[in-house]
Amino acid sequence: MIALAQCRPYGARLGLAAGAGLVLASGQAPFGLWWLALPALAGLVALVAGAASRQQAALIALFGGAGHFAFALSWIVEPFLIDVETYGWMAPFALVLMAFGLALFWGLAGWLSHVAPGWRRPVAFATALAAVELARGYVLTGFPWALIGHVWVGAWPAQVASLVGPSGLTLLTTLAAALPVALRWRGLGLSAALLAAASGFGLWRLSLPEPAPAGPVLRLVQPNAEQRMKWDPDLAATHFGRLLALSSEGPRPDLVIWPETSVPYLLDRSPGILSEIAAAGRGATVVVGIQRGEGWRFWNSLAVVAPDGRIAGLYDKHHLAPFGEYVPMGDRMFDLFGIRAFAAQEGFGYSAGEGPQVLDLGPGLGKALPLICYEAVFPQDLRTAERPDWILQITNDAWFGTFNGPYQHLAQTRLRAIEMGLPLARVANTGVSALIDARGRVLAELPLGEAGYKDVALPGAFPATPFSRLGELPLLACLFALCGLLFATRGPHRA
Repeated sequence: MIALAQCRPYGARLGLAAGAGLVLASGQAPFGLWWLALPALAGLVALVAGAASRQQAALIALFGGAGHFAFALSWIVEPFLIDVETYGWMAPFALVLMAFGLALFWGLAGWLSHVAPGWRRPVAFATALAAVELARGYVLTGFPWALIGHVWVGAWPAQVASLVGPSGLTLLTTLAAALPVALRWRGLGLSAALLAAASGFGLWRLSLPEPAPAGPVLRLVQPNAEQRMKWDPDLAATHFGRLLALSSEGPRPDLVIWPETSVPYLLDRSPGILSEIAAAGRGATVVVGIQRGEGWRFWNSLAVVAPDGRIAGLYDKHHLAPFGEYVPMGDRMFDLFGIRAFAAQEGFGYSAGEGPQVLDLGPGLGKALPLICYEAVFPQDLRTAERPDWILQITNDAWFGTFNGPYQHLAQTRLRAIEMGLPLARVANTGVSALIDARGRVLAELPLGEAGYKDVALPGAFPATPFSRLGELPLLACLFALCGLLFATRGPHRA
């Protein structure tokens, strides 16, 4: 396969690489075609391994990554289409820059892989690709969206995330694709054995007895406020009234949950709304997504409203989306040049909260780890000093459109439940709102684009998983071990 890749004209190989990356993206939600993504990744591995030089390997990997991210992250154009007349022209530039910007990590993996000799090169690329995908979750505040390992969400091997996290799933996938390229039929057997072992572990974990249920009944409230109309002052009362009505219907739950920034008023400047929210809860605690401010600073917050109308808990989002919620270094860099308008302290974007925290919601409801939107894509942020009883995510996925963005976000929250061994309640403005158990299975959901509510019983939690205790350490050990094996001895050339 490597020899065949070497025979093709260089320009054609770049096109093939981009095509392979695009097909690889079919493994991401909502498609989940892992059986198509895996051979596409193997094809990309062969193209990179067959390159004539490091520079060519880097470019081939770069184009493969660009094809992957252009399709997987096509939702990035959606925010620019909210006000298409003003911002629509930016959409194609945003997609191209995002695709090639993230693909630089893959280009680096291609360049590094050519340090290895001969038949080891495909395995070196698999190892380097897993390493740079891990780095992508941390560099410049991180963006671990559309990781290669995400193709397994909903399949048996996804349960391996409880051991080694999403980047461990990525290494599993890259190795499974690279071994047949490196060792042909013997490698195909090793790849099959690797996937069989991952599937076997997944089946075993899924067959474990159900943990004891937590007990409380949660109401997931999905108002379906269209993004382009959400902040219309003339519609604010209508949207707020819809939330109140959905919260006060039917039998009373133990906890009512509203999505991110669902309250169209500022917390500190609209004191009367708390009594209305409490009244809609009819004695139940209500969790709401709301903005708050102090002077010219503003926070994207989650507030816990007690039955008597007081604030019983408050959490400020700390992992903000660069350029979407704040301008990086805006408070310092722009101040050096006298440009105050881009600083969070001057009201441009949000200020970051203090960090992850566990909220005690009181007897019966237990301790919840709150996540606001984007924070659910960072597994490292869930490893708090105090282990919560469950995870609570509020989000507004209306920004992501209706094609693939909301479903990819949901898929990542399913992995967070698996990694931590904790149930997760997810409430989204336009959907998909869902209750997810500690094995990442969706037990109940409100579909995309519908207004309504769903009362669900919170399932139980598993004991702390290896990943919740050790994080990325086992994966780093595997990566170092692979590097040692690749360069310990120089075997014969088998390509």
